[in-house]
Amino acid sequence: MSNYMKDIEEAAALRKSQGGKWDHITPEYVARMRAQNRFQTGLDIARYTAKIMREDMAEYDKDHSKYTQSLGCWHGFIGQQKMMAVKRHHGTTKRSYLYLSGWMVAAMRSEFGPLPDQSMHEKTAVPSLIEELYTFLKQADARELNHLFHDLDAAREAGDDKKVQELIDKIDNFETHVVPIIADIDAGFGNEEATYLLSKKMIEAGACAIQIENQVSDAKQCGHQAGKVTCPHEDFIAKINAVRYAFLELGVEDGVIVARTDSLGAGLTHKIPVSQEPGDLAATYTSFLKTEPVKSAEDVQEGDMVIKKKGELHKPMRLPNGLYEFQEGTGEDRVVLDCITSLKNGADLLWIETEKPHVGQIAGMVNRIKEEIPDAKLVYNNSPSFNWTLNFRQQVFDAWKEEGKDVSQYDRADLMNSKYDDSELAAEADRWTQNFQKDGSKHAGIFHHLITLPTYHTAALSTDNLAKGYFGEEGMLAYVRDVQRQEIRKGLACVKHQDMAGSNIGDDHKEYFAGEAALKAGGKDNTMNQF
Repeated sequence: MSNYMKDIEEAAALRKSQGGKWDHITPEYVARMRAQNRFQTGLDIARYTAKIMREDMAEYDKDHSKYTQSLGCWHGFIGQQKMMAVKRHHGTTKRSYLYLSGWMVAAMRSEFGPLPDQSMHEKTAVPSLIEELYTFLKQADARELNHLFHDLDAAREAGDDKKVQELIDKIDNFETHVVPIIADIDAGFGNEEATYLLSKKMIEAGACAIQIENQVSDAKQCGHQAGKVTCPHEDFIAKINAVRYAFLELGVEDGVIVARTDSLGAGLTHKIPVSQEPGDLAATYTSFLKTEPVKSAEDVQEGDMVIKKKGELHKPMRLPNGLYEFQEGTGEDRVVLDCITSLKNGADLLWIETEKPHVGQIAGMVNRIKEEIPDAKLVYNNSPSFNWTLNFRQQVFDAWKEEGKDVSQYDRADLMNSKYDDSELAAEADRWTQNFQKDGSKHAGIFHHLITLPTYHTAALSTDNLAKGYFGEEGMLAYVRDVQRQEIRKGLACVKHQDMAGSNIGDDHKEYFAGEAALKAGGKDNTMNQF
């Protein structure tokens, strides 16, 4: 017996046990409402999606072409429409996630208004957005199932038994829009206890994967800006532990921790860790510092710190703000150490914040990490902060030049110029861009590709296009031609915005509750019937 029919029978038996008091309850309506509310808590979602991520990670280990992807979403509706589009165009939501970007929370969701990516926004805004995203994804399920229920009623009325069975099978095998969210906790919003408390809120809202970075929390900067300050490994491990304890306390044993390193672009640290023995983790971290040799007491000023390196005294270079500098050219070595240390201390996935999208550069670091951790995998930020066009045109230029190909017609520094758009080099660069995710996953261990804030840019671009025409000579045509007509012809569900907002679900519920006396919003006078 199908699950749907089983739920109907169970509801019927329960109604019968009430001795007539529940005779106004229709068992099939109970089954429908249960199907539309599969996930009753955020923890249900976190446990379900954590299992999906673990299965996807195992599948990627076997076949590197099975990478996963996501887009950053700053509102529940954006996340909903994204997953509906993925399912409609590609037939499945498998290996498609959502990303929750701290940058977009700061820029779009703070009560202070738009803020830079410096952890100044309310920490509660992060779990609130997770909850909102899943509310909208669950509503997408409810809407699609509601349409199947109406189709089922019509098939029964038409006496089409074959169609009835097909629809029951579709209901039983319905693929949810609820997918994993990788959620950005920045640098933990405080000390390790603060990290633990916020992690709990995020997990309770539904997060199965939490991404945390090794920047200093109160000096947090966007990963693609200057002035980044990293913390010693001991501090970062404590926060990884805090996230793991939160997962375990809440029974999400498969919870995923993404450890991000910003060391490639960070030249500063806020403190010098205490070494317990030569060559330990603290000593290794300290060995990367920029120092001056101390020959005598005269080399040391009031308040200076002195450390011992390889048997000799050195004075770490300290800035006027008290921060310490790393030696130039040590970024990649620090990244490799960060990643190996994180994976050995409880992290599941890595995130290396780079300054450009370059498969060779990423692979160079990942291959070093894999020498110690063979199954090391990356979450990679396909960042809008990169000028992708210029980066890949320059990469092709450099490759061609190394091959001995004539590149004299191109100005490397000016390759963004539109005069090159139809050139052979531009076409090749676009091919490299198109294949970046496939190549990165095959050669550089990238399990998950994300774009942090694409929907920030798409919202700006589409609004600019509409405003240009609507407030100009095109007037209403700008909306009709470029928005509504496109929605209709592309079959977007949101063109029927009343249905998308839940009007039809609400009408059905009213009928469940009040029968023929229900006052419904639909019917022949509903203008959306024009669609």
